[in-house]
Amino acid sequence: MSTDIEEGGTAPERQADNVCPVVDAVEQIGSQWRLVVLHDLTEGEKRFNELKRSTEANARTLSRVLDDLQESGFVDRRLEEDSPVATYYSLTGKGESLAPVFDEIESWANEWMDSCQAAADD
Repeated sequence: MSTDIEEGGTAPERQADNVCPVVDAVEQIGSQWRLVVLHDLTEGEKRFNELKRSTEANARTLSRVLDDLQESGFVDRRLEEDSPVATYYSLTGKGESLAPVFDEIESWANEWMDSCQAAADD
């Protein structure tokens, strides 16, 4: 019985091709703060200071993350020129499409993270 590895090692290459979309996605949304901000915005549009309070990020980090997410097309920024000037952030369609992903991660965490903690406590 012959395998791809024995015939020139193509199996790892095919496996890497299958992983690339996952790796690419994680690189775009995978930092801790990006995930926190994206998940927080699934609740709806928020002002900068609301995001700062709810995510517990410092202003510099939050500003950088919001700029990155806006540049990547996950977040929209809206300015209201009233007195005082207010900046609002919301998810784009691309950002909103992550809601089911967050739901699945939450389901997985509810099932497995408690089990991991219980096993660690034993």
